[in-house]
Amino acid sequence: MAKRIQFSTHGGPEVLAYVDYTPAEPGPGEVRVRNRAVGLNFIEIYVRSGLYPVPALPSGVGTEGAGEVESVGPGVSRFKPGDRVAYATGPLGAYAELHVLPADKLVLLPDTISFEQAAAVMLKGLTTQYLLRQTYRLQGGETVLFHAAAGGVGSLACQWARALGVQLIGTVGSAAKAEQARALGAWEVIDYSREDVAARVLALTDGRKCPVVYDSVGKDTWETSLDCVAPRGLLVSFGNASGPVTGVSLGTLSQKGSLYVTRPTLAHYAASAEQLQAMADELFGLIASGAIQVQIGQRYALADAGRAQQALAGRQTTGSTVLLP
Repeated sequence: MAKRIQFSTHGGPEVLAYVDYTPAEPGPGEVRVRNRAVGLNFIEIYVRSGLYPVPALPSGVGTEGAGEVESVGPGVSRFKPGDRVAYATGPLGAYAELHVLPADKLVLLPDTISFEQAAAVMLKGLTTQYLLRQTYRLQGGETVLFHAAAGGVGSLACQWARALGVQLIGTVGSAAKAEQARALGAWEVIDYSREDVAARVLALTDGRKCPVVYDSVGKDTWETSLDCVAPRGLLVSFGNASGPVTGVSLGTLSQKGSLYVTRPTLAHYAASAEQLQAMADELFGLIASGAIQVQIGQRYALADAGRAQQALAGRQTTGSTVLLP
């Protein structure tokens, strides 16, 4: 027997139950991991509430964690019992002491990275990797715009951009968040609560605008983001915190400078075990070198997952939050 968090009906944090369960034996191509730390992300609140559907009820929660391989199924050769591993995209059920998932969703975790660091950074860090190194491969010497620069992905992007020699302009919603983004490596910060973002970007770039704009906000920033992209530049829309972007006009892209737009997701960039490991290795290397600091603001016992989600939804957290089985 082991413990996990599950829910049998959609609703608030009170529907999360800490229960005994019998974990499955790993099947062909699968690995069973004993979690040492589990990542907490806002998407899990959407799953619990019913905004994002689940295959069946009762359902587990969470897709991100780190721990040790306990056992492997037939056909698994990359991993053996005792290996340190981490994962970010793997089927629901990470809020658990033991989790069974496909081997191609796992990466080997070097000794230089702790379980807590890995659980706190895998999903956000791999997202930052594909945004800055694949969707648009930043080379250094460029000036780019990144919305929500003090958020989970934004905080990593500020540090990663600085390591690459990129001048990142971050947008934030308060003076406190502006200070945080600067401390993490943002070249300049725009407080959208009191400044015109597009006008400020124009001034900061001497009228050239940015070759790439990263936007996780969605509906509320869409038009502003388009106005900040240089001719023939790229708008990367990778989230919808303010609501989805709708009614996109291709004519507008032409009028504003023959612009490109993409709506990427991690699954299409980490599409194979080899790609996933290579992305993780680059992330782990930056953490080990000190170029990226993993900020863990809160630690909760696994049994207190509901309380942790409540704190996250209530904006009472700083940095990343991990659950400890």
